[in-house]
This record gives sequence, C-alpha cells and structure tokens, in this order.
Amino acid sequence: MRIHWPRRVFAQVLIAQVAITTGVMVLATGLFLAPFSHALDDQAMRRALSIAQTAAADPDLARELAASAPTPRGPVQSAAEQIRRSTGALYIVVMDTRGVRWSHTNTAEIGRHVSTDPGRTLAGREVRQIDTGTLGRSARAKVPLRDPGGDIVGAVSVGIAYDSVHGLLLNAIPGLLRYAGAALAVGVLAAVGVARSLRRRTHGVATADISALLDEREAMLHGIREGVVAFDRKGRIRLVNDEAGRLLGLDAGAAGRALDEVLPPGRTTDVLAGRVDGSDLLAVSGGRVLVANRVATRDGGAVVTLRDRTELELLGRELDSTQGLLDALRAQDHEHANQLHTVRGLLELGRYDMAVEFVAEVASAHRASAEQIAERVHDPLLSALLVGKAAIAAERGVALRISPATLLPDAVVDPRDLVTVLGNLIDNALDATAERRCAEPFVEVELRAEDTTAVVRVSDTGPGVPPETRERIFAEGWSTKSATGSPRGRGIGLALVRRLSERYGGMARVTARAGGGAVFTVVLPEALAPERLARDDAPFPALPSPGTHPRKAALHAGLPLRQLTTAGESP
Repeated sequence: MRIHWPRRVFAQVLIAQVAITTGVMVLATGLFLAPFSHALDDQAMRRALSIAQTAAADPDLARELAASAPTPRGPVQSAAEQIRRSTGALYIVVMDTRGVRWSHTNTAEIGRHVSTDPGRTLAGREVRQIDTGTLGRSARAKVPLRDPGGDIVGAVSVGIAYDSVHGLLLNAIPGLLRYAGAALAVGVLAAVGVARSLRRRTHGVATADISALLDEREAMLHGIREGVVAFDRKGRIRLVNDEAGRLLGLDAGAAGRALDEVLPPGRTTDVLAGRVDGSDLLAVSGGRVLVANRVATRDGGAVVTLRDRTELELLGRELDSTQGLLDALRAQDHEHANQLHTVRGLLELGRYDMAVEFVAEVASAHRASAEQIAERVHDPLLSALLVGKAAIAAERGVALRISPATLLPDAVVDPRDLVTVLGNLIDNALDATAERRCAEPFVEVELRAEDTTAVVRVSDTGPGVPPETRERIFAEGWSTKSATGSPRGRGIGLALVRRLSERYGGMARVTARAGGGAVFTVVLPEALAPERLARDDAPFPALPSPGTHPRKAALHAGLPLRQLTTAGESP
C-alpha cells in the first residue's frame, strides 16, 4: 500500500515534529551511552590500578618474591589470592623481572611467562588497558613492584572481569530507555498540542493552498480600489496596499515604521492610529476626502480601510447647489408669472409703451447681473459659480455682493481648485449669515490677481468666529453645525480649503469683520498662468446703478440675480 504524505499543514507539522523528536531522543541516547560505556571502562581500570598499587605497596610481597620460588602454595600466591578474594578482582598476577608468574587465579599458569609484554611496567611505568588474556577480556592495570631500596624486582597485574563492566552498562540501559521514552512521550504530546493549535489558526488549510492564498491576498490587496493599511500591536505599519499609498502619499519604505513617522500630525493620523472613535470617519489627506474605518485584529493590531470620497463630496456639493438653484427657479417662476400678469394687464389697458418699457427693464436687469460677473471674473466656471450662488443667496434672503476690487483674468491654472475654495467659503458664509438675523444680511466676494497669485476673500454679516476657534475651524471633522440631515457629514469644507491652499504653498485664515461677521482669506500662489495675465492696471469701472425709478429699484431688489451688487450698494 502506498503511503501518501498528508496535505494539511497541521498533519505535516505533527509528523515532522514527532520524527524530529524521535530522532533527537535516539541520538541523545546513543550520545549518552557512548561516553557512559567509556566511563565504566575507565572506572574499572582505575579500580584495577588502585588494587595493584595497594598490593605493590606491601613490602612483604617484594621480600617474599625475592626469597621464595613460584609455586602454587608459595607465600606470594597466598598473599595475592587473599587480596583477590577481598577485592573481587578477576586475577592478581605477581611476576618477576623476567615476566614469570608467581601468582595466578589458575595455579597451572604459575611459573609461566605472562601472555602480554610487561616491558613498560618493568621499566617503571604504570599501565591501564582493556585487553584479552588467559582468563578472557578484562580491564587491567599493571604497576612495578619495588623492594625497600626502591629497585624494581617485579610487577603486579590486576584484572577486573569485563563482563561485570558490560553488565553495569546493560543494567543502566533500561532505566535510560525509560527516561528517553518519557521524554519522547512529552515531546509527542507537545507536538500534538502545537499541531492542534496550528490547525485552529490555519483552519485546516493544505500546504499547497498557502501559496495560492498568499498570491490571492496580494492580488486582492493591490488590485482593489480601496486603501488598506495594517498595523501590528505596537502601532507599526505592517502593510500598505497601492491605493492606500496613493491616497496617503506613502511608499514601500513605510512598512515597519510608526505611523507618526510617516504622516504629519492631524486628524488623518489620529483616525488611522485609532485615537478617534467611530465608523465612517471623515479625514482629508492631500486635498482628498477620505472615509476611514478601523477594525482591531486578534493579535492586538488593526486594519484600516480608506475610501476616496473626493469626487462624491464634490458631486454632493454640486447637487446641493443645483437643489438651491431649483428652489430659486421655483421662486423665480412665481415672480415671472407675476411679471407676465403685469404685462398682460398693461396690454389689456392699452398702455403699450409702458408694457414695452417694463419688459425691457426686466430683460436688462437679468442680463446686467450676469454680465457684471463675466466682466470681472473671466473664467467661465468661476463666473457660473457666482451666478448660481447669487440665485441661492437671493432665495435665502441674503445679498451676494461682488467687491469693486474683484478682477480675475482668464488665466487660472486649475479652475476646479478655485471653484472648490470659493464654493465652500460662500456656502459657509451663507449658512452663517442666514443664522444671524440682521437688517441687511449680505456676503461679499473678492477675487483678484497679484501676479501669479490668486487671492480669495469672502466676508459675511454672520455671528463671526471666536478667536479661540479660528485655527480649529480648519481641522477635519470640526464644525459648529450639527451633522443631522447632512449625509456627507460636517467639518470637511474648510479643511479642504486649507489643504488646497497649503498644496499651492499659500495659506487660509479667518479674521473678524468690522461691524460683525467673519472674513475668510485664501492665498493661492502660482494658481494663475503668467503668460495669460492681464496687464491692464487701470481701475475697473464701477457697476451701473439700478437707478432711482421705483420700478427699477423694486426690480433690482426682487429678482434672484439682482441680489448681486457691488460693495456699498444696498441689496
């Protein structure tokens, strides 16, 4: 039967760990037994040496060796056998300088030459070795035998049965194997625990699937049009996909670094770091409106998703402006109906001259309002924005004035940025002015060029901005108005204005207006093309006055576009 290697990660890890643990235990046991056997041999040789030294230290043994003959019943044999029996040695052989035995366990060997060369011992050296002799393999030691004068008269050889040493080793193996088996069991149990934990963490996926999952993860993270930033438990960036890098201005070098090191302080950094609670949090990064959501992970880190809502935000604001224009057109429709009724009444009364004069005045009022904007603001997008905002302002009972200093040539590098700045400032000014009831509420707009720098100034007669909040008002998410009824949230418009001004290298600030209200000033360097700038520095002619005729005054004050006046005129 063919054995198949398991596909699951935890099963492979379990088998590998069990195999490694078993191999390590076998190797450790073998490495222990080898020096243990050597230690037993050394211990036996040391024991033999100790017995031999003790026997050779007896002065009677040397004297009897010189005074007697090598016989089985001689005094040397008797003394050697007594020592052998008391120490448990295999044999004790006493020999003379010729190598003839004077004692032996087997008495038949007495009087014969020893089986191994005693030259080194008779030369005065002690010898230890494992060798095979007439009684078999033994651990033996040989020491020289000296007379009282110190002269070598023979040698003493002591042997310890090697079978006893081998028996000690064999007796130690079962205990050693028991300890090794216990350690192996603990290792296997630990491997099983690790494998089960790995199974839970990997959800039982196969090894081949891991590579595919990683490839799919990389393709998904870098292919989706939503930014993803992952953090570890210490707040360091773990992963940044392509879209998040584009939205936040981060590169591949951001991985492994703290968020505060790669992003400037501000709301965006606070939202990403989790210092701001909530879902669908709005932030501004590089002039783009982002919606961020942060989700904590099990390991203590977090994953933040980012959606680009810049275009949606701009479309929403355009929709608001369009809705305001529709409301203004509805109101104007009623007014036109009244004017048509007036013309019909004049015709029925036969006052044809007066009817013609009335129609001419109405037509010229509409045309004059739009022409006044176009003469001062040459860019069609900006002039159209002002015409639309004028209609919305009229509907809300607020006059939208154009400052006499307004003059912006058709030399705007990116009109959309100026539309964003001007539209946000006018919307905020209209909201503030509408909240505060005054005798003559108005919003004044000033657009002018200073070389290649565009200066935008919007003032209003609203409640103004307290000094302590004049910096915070430009922060993302900060607003004095409630977010109820606003699907896009609050606190984004002025943040966009400041980010755009900073991107151009300029600034945005708010100051107090004399007489009450606020003045927002935005400076955008290099927002105008130098080769197309108007070189005429002559003062711009004043706008024509609506006149003193009652009908003209009423006409100028009643239509949506007629709310557009120059500074100093009554709306």
